[in-house]
Amino acid sequence: MSEKISLSELQAIIKDTLYLAHPGFYWVAAEVSEITENSTGHCYLELIEKHPDDKNVRARVKAIIWSNRYRFLKSFFENITGESLKEGLKILVKAKVEYHELYGLSLIISDIDPAFTIGEMAMKRQMVIKRLEEEGVFSMNKELNFPGIPQRIAVISSKNAAGYTDFVNHLKNNSYGYVFYTALFDTVMQGNETEQSVLSALDKIAGYPGLFDVAVIIRGGGSVTDLSWFDSYNIAYYVTQFPIPVLTGIGHEKDLSVTDMVAYQSLKTPTAVAGYLIDSLADAETRLNEMSQDISRYSLSIIEENRKVIDRVRISLIPVARLIISDNKSEVEKMRLNLMSNVLNSLEKMKMKCESFSSALSILDPDNVLRRGYTITTMNSRLIKSAGDVKAEDLIDTRFSDGRIESKVIGRQKTKDKRQKIKDKRSNS
Repeated sequence: MSEKISLSELQAIIKDTLYLAHPGFYWVAAEVSEITENSTGHCYLELIEKHPDDKNVRARVKAIIWSNRYRFLKSFFENITGESLKEGLKILVKAKVEYHELYGLSLIISDIDPAFTIGEMAMKRQMVIKRLEEEGVFSMNKELNFPGIPQRIAVISSKNAAGYTDFVNHLKNNSYGYVFYTALFDTVMQGNETEQSVLSALDKIAGYPGLFDVAVIIRGGGSVTDLSWFDSYNIAYYVTQFPIPVLTGIGHEKDLSVTDMVAYQSLKTPTAVAGYLIDSLADAETRLNEMSQDISRYSLSIIEENRKVIDRVRISLIPVARLIISDNKSEVEKMRLNLMSNVLNSLEKMKMKCESFSSALSILDPDNVLRRGYTITTMNSRLIKSAGDVKAEDLIDTRFSDGRIESKVIGRQKTKDKRQKIKDKRSNS
């Protein structure tokens, strides 16, 4: 059995061995997994290295930037990259290996190369671009037909972003007085949640087919690493497959993300996106006015041409009409005479009928009837039509053509009618 040593002695051996084996500094490439700045100003990090699948961790180590060095490196890194140190960034640091008996192995960072971080983002973006091109989808959204009147706008942005406010105000206060309808899909536009939030917003918009004319993604600039979230393959691929044109305004003049590249139209700022929509509507109005004028001119031309045709036909028909009238004049006169003759014959027949009716009425006049020997008998001013209408002792009045007499009924005898006579005759036989 070898000689026993204490734990602290073993730690000292490890420490000495490491210092002897690694006395100098190393430039180490790694990804920031965790970062904390304590009250004393020291910065504590956890650095990792991932497998090529970009998911599983293959190495991990703690690192420290002492406060006196951290103040300089932080300002330096932010000025160059436009971004602060944070989780998810790939960095290249100059570090020395240190081993502590209580805290174990760590790296003491003395310098950071910001060009490496920017280069890593650029390389990653080129890989995404190449993949989209190989899949044949890079320009699919650009190939869509842009709507003639883009008024219904789906907006992917943070509701608190100044860029969103600028966009809405520019649309609302346009000099033409055009009306736009916007629907905001509130979205996280920077940080680790950006990709999933943007994909969720795109998915919601796609769930309302026919409701929107275009979709816009706006955020109003930011640092290089902030904009790197829009180099995401998943966001870019979804944009290439989107059913309506996508306009972007997520960077500045010198920045262009992959999402910008695959969108139907990339503009520098949210205000520029609003200007593009306003100009598109103005162009549509101009085209409509030109079409209206063309239709008006064409219609007037057709009317004038047909008027000339009608005039030519009218002039050519005048001699024909005169000839027809001349040929038919005798026929018309014959028809007029026939009509007059028929009318006179009808009037004569009607006159004869009226005279016949007058003679009949004269014969039936009561005075003429009395003159022919007939009388009219009444009782109490009521006409007596039958022997059954009176009884013995009734006073009756009989009117003649030359006067009247009053009589008293002393008896009455009913005369048998023809049917009764025939019946009696048959009974006697």
